[in-house]
Amino acid sequence: MNIVFMGTPEFAVPSLDMLMAEGYHVVGVVTQPDKPQGRKKVLTPTPVKAAAESHGLPVFQPVKLRDPEAVARLAEWKPDLIVTAAFGQILPKAVLDMPVRGCVNVHGSLLPKYRGGAPIQRSIINGESVTGVTLMYMAEGLDTGDMISRVEVPITDEDTSGTMFAKLSEAGSKLLQAEMPRLIAGETTAVPQNDEEASYARNLTREDEKMDWNRTSRELFNQIRGLVPFSGAFTMWDEQVFKVWAACNPDQVANEASSVSSAGQAEPGTVLQLNKSGIEIKTGNGSLWLTEVQPAGKKVMQAADFARGGTLKPGMVLR
Repeated sequence: MNIVFMGTPEFAVPSLDMLMAEGYHVVGVVTQPDKPQGRKKVLTPTPVKAAAESHGLPVFQPVKLRDPEAVARLAEWKPDLIVTAAFGQILPKAVLDMPVRGCVNVHGSLLPKYRGGAPIQRSIINGESVTGVTLMYMAEGLDTGDMISRVEVPITDEDTSGTMFAKLSEAGSKLLQAEMPRLIAGETTAVPQNDEEASYARNLTREDEKMDWNRTSRELFNQIRGLVPFSGAFTMWDEQVFKVWAACNPDQVANEASSVSSAGQAEPGTVLQLNKSGIEIKTGNGSLWLTEVQPAGKKVMQAADFARGGTLKPGMVLR
């Protein structure tokens, strides 16, 4: 049976590796075009392309899969089953109808919650304690297809988007592995999604990275974790971007370590103290200790090391 795999980021690589390790007949891989990376804008292949080439698989990188030429090129592989994982493009009806066993997707959420392009980040930012992976048949809507199976994965306070991407990619690979025999035999049982329970995880923008110090300490803590390691959260200090990459769990910080009780009417965003623990900032309901920061034009550093520089002082306000 001819299988075509579609995916782009590191999240998809374990699923492709599993298909190859299990001896399935993967005839080709579709991924996004190479993109310039870093300051020197070096054209860099996607993680899936690199993995495909390591397996000696042919790779197709269409700018738009819905273009008739791209559909025709894909049809040359005569796929019986298409497996996708974080591919990054919506499959047109001509592609969805192509394989006799359909198109299935390894999606990083417990559908119907968090349909869309940023389910892992949004689940952390929104303070979820559990997420998971859903294996689903693809339909013309965005992540609206019938669900084949799914698995839950806890989110701990130590998790970031980076750690959850790794956990969910492995969970997705194992879920796909378990279902592949039934997918090939056409013996799966799929369940329609309840659209009334659906939520949408839109892609992150610059606005999602801005820290609003009027929010609660827990909300800000979740925001930071949800943006690591991809972009980081940021605030403004001295009219320049001041990035935040890590903070202490506000639920675990001892009360005696905080000076918020003596901060009076300090406005949210006010620097309360700087010491070996980091930088304590007033929030909407208490305070948050920053532990890893990145001033404009500098590398990421421990907040305690930055505090020793003496440029940021108690009473200053981050906007």
